[in-house]
Amino acid sequence: MLPLVLEEHRELIFQELIKDVQSWRKQMIHYIKEENPEINAAIIEAANSVSLDPKAVALGAYMAYKMLELAVEEQENVIPVASE
Repeated sequence: MLPLVLEEHRELIFQELIKDVQSWRKQMIHYIKEENPEINAAIIEAANSVSLDPKAVALGAYMAYKMLELAVEEQENVIPVASE
């Protein structure tokens, strides 16, 4: 099951990428290529295969990846409260 992406995750990623969209997207290409090459290949293939702007398709996919990554990190760092 995928982790819950919170508004804070969305806002954090959006604020990060809006500073320089082109640079952020290019940085993500290299980051995901190292972290998960198959995901990167799927994003690039999808972006190049649809009749939409490939850079916009890739940007959306990279945003979703980073938001999920943040949600996973937060979920893994939550310490469960023992029931009494």
